[in-house]
Amino acid sequence: MAGSNEQTIIIKRVKKVAHAHHGGAWKIAYADFVTAMMAFFLLMWLISMTTPEQKQGLADYFAPASVSRSTSGSGGILGGTAFDAEGSRMPGSAPRVVMTISTPAAPKSPETNDNRTASASNGSKDSTNAAQSSPNQSASNAASADAVSRDEMNFRSAAESLRQAMQDNPELAELSKNVIIDETPEGLRIQIVDQDGRSMFPSGLAEPYERTRHLMEAVGKILLKLPNRVSISGHTDSVPYTGTPGYSNWELTSDRANAARRILETQGLPDDRIYQVVGKADSEPLFPEDPRMAANRRLSIVLLREAPAAPPGFKP
Repeated sequence: MAGSNEQTIIIKRVKKVAHAHHGGAWKIAYADFVTAMMAFFLLMWLISMTTPEQKQGLADYFAPASVSRSTSGSGGILGGTAFDAEGSRMPGSAPRVVMTISTPAAPKSPETNDNRTASASNGSKDSTNAAQSSPNQSASNAASADAVSRDEMNFRSAAESLRQAMQDNPELAELSKNVIIDETPEGLRIQIVDQDGRSMFPSGLAEPYERTRHLMEAVGKILLKLPNRVSISGHTDSVPYTGTPGYSNWELTSDRANAARRILETQGLPDDRIYQVVGKADSEPLFPEDPRMAANRRLSIVLLREAPAAPPGFKP
């Protein structure tokens, strides 16, 4: 056996171990990441493609003028862009310049005895007249203060009643973004304004949508409880009316104001409480810096003051 040529055969067996499956969670995370990036780039593209007017319209839609109580005619505490010696004013309005003209005092001349006697006599008469008129003036001031206080109470009551009526009615609650309530020197102003994507009147027509009619009926029920007279005005934007020849924004706003008057009267508002019904076209835009903005199309219903406007700092 020493010379045998047989070789030893070695068999090596390799045991294969299967790797554990990692799952597909990473695919979901990656898909979410790609979707987010696509939405981001789509948003950037939309921002770059929109005009400043369209951006302003979007901003007004998501944060529009809402039901608010204010003593400013422009609907805010400052109501404008300036906080300086000129006070607050709407953008684009001209500043008010107050001019004071003083004249030099006349030189004093020596008085004669007759002049002194006449002055003393006139002074005694003036004192007597002042003493007689003082009670009348005090009574007049007290009556004026009472009237101002009564108006302020009526305005607060009307504003709160309208807010409550809108909150209690789901259909009216959806229109809260289309209503502005503020106080002006004329009185309590209730404005029904258009918003981008939601208008109060069909384009070019005088009769309102049904939802607008319901809102005006709610306003009429509240106005009926107060004695103040009512002023109604229609407004539009600066886009020219291109419908019937000879019919312009002046006629359109007048017809819309008259339509509002008829709706208020159906709720029992007496005809003699209607002070005026006017159409102002685009002569008084709510946003002068953008006369084509949708919010410039509006109806303004003012509960007029029956007393002079309260002086600054007056508290009823």
